[in-house]
Amino acid sequence: MVGLTYMERALRAARAAADLGEVPVGAVVVGADGTVLAEAGNRTRMDNDPTAHAEILALRAAAAALGQERLTGASLYVTLEPCAMCAGAIAAARIARLYYGASDPKSGGVAQGARVFAHPQTHHVPEIYDGLCERDCAALLSTFFAARRDRA
Repeated sequence: MVGLTYMERALRAARAAADLGEVPVGAVVVGADGTVLAEAGNRTRMDNDPTAHAEILALRAAAAALGQERLTGASLYVTLEPCAMCAGAIAAARIARLYYGASDPKSGGVAQGARVFAHPQTHHVPEIYDGLCERDCAALLSTFFAARRDRA
C-alpha cells in the first residue's frame, strides 16, 4: 500500500478522536481487495452514545458502504484491544482478520477479561494479530490519560 499503512490510518483516527476529547482509539475496516471501507475514532462523548466506540462506528460505516451486514473477508485494524462489546460486533460482522495495537488489561475482551472469541457460543472467530504498532498505540493512550490526570 502506498502512503499510510492501515494501522497508521487507525492511529490518525485515534489522534483525531483525542483532539475532540475522546479516548484515542481508532479503527479501519479494509475489504478483501485491500480497499479501505471505513475508518473512525471514538465518539462516545460527542455522540452521547456509550456504543460509539471506534470499532462499532467503523463496522457500521463499512456495512453501509457495502450494503450488507456481513463483512466477510474484511480486516479490522484497531489501535486498542477491543472490549467485549466490540468483540461481539466483530464476530457478528464476520470480520476475517483482527489486527490490534495495544493490549487492554482493564477492559479488553480478546486476550484479556471476557476473551469473547474463546467462548464456546461465539459463532465466528477471526484470525487475531496483536501488538501491531503497539508502542505507538500505547504511547498515545498513556499521553492522553496523563494529560487528563495533570488537569485534575
